Amino acid sequence: MSKIEIKNFNLYYTNFHALKDININIEDRRITTIIGPSGCGKSTLLRSINRINDITEGVRTSGEINIYGENIYDNRTNVDTLRRNVGMVFQRPNPFPISIYENVAFGLRVNRISSNKNVINEIIEKSLKAVLLWDSIKDKLRKSALSLTLEEQQRLCIARVIAVAPHIILLDEPCSSLDPVAIRKIEELMIQLKDRYTIIIVTHNMQQAARVSNDTAFMLFGELIEFDRTEKIFTNPSKKETEDYVSGRFG
Repeated sequence: MSKIEIKNFNLYYTNFHALKDININIEDRRITTIIGPSGCGKSTLLRSINRINDITEGVRTSGEINIYGENIYDNRTNVDTLRRNVGMVFQRPNPFPISIYENVAFGLRVNRISSNKNVINEIIEKSLKAVLLWDSIKDKLRKSALSLTLEEQQRLCIARVIAVAPHIILLDEPCSSLDPVAIRKIEELMIQLKDRYTIIIVTHNMQQAARVSNDTAFMLFGELIEFDRTEKIFTNPSKKETEDYVSGRFG
């Protein structure tokens, strides 16, 4: 069974048809990138997978997004549980203006995962080790998260997501505010994390998509034009629109 199965999914912002009959199956423990020009629906599709679009006034949907066979748009879906299982990291690092420790502990407390200090400490250490931050900041946990570099802040935001034990991690242009050295470090982190998580990334960076992903979806004007293994998308795409985009002829 696919980890995520999107079937005939449509999304409207009031009268604007933002996503049009999207059909895609995303496999477990792989990195999938979503590419396409600005305004094509990439981030809207990503945000549909944990229903964060629900908070936008005028949004309505049709079709299904099934995670492990359960339609997350069913009326019985607990959206809080969904968002714990499908974590999201945004374009610009957004650590809370509190300590590094409390940033990672935040989700544990909000989701009532644990109130035991020893358990919390263990999860924080494990989460920071997973994003390769522990060794450099283990003696600074009570310092403000805002004292970290942008790259460290983004790693911290990923650790905050990991702490609540999600199955899926959504990354919305996670490297757009970083310098080239930091970008490579975050990319290396993504590749390491895919052994434990299903990762979906929105990116404008074609080189990044080619470097880190197993599968790539190309979107245009709210439609899914092509979805295939990344190597095929970049070397032998089936659709002319895809070829024109990845070759730089438009977009």
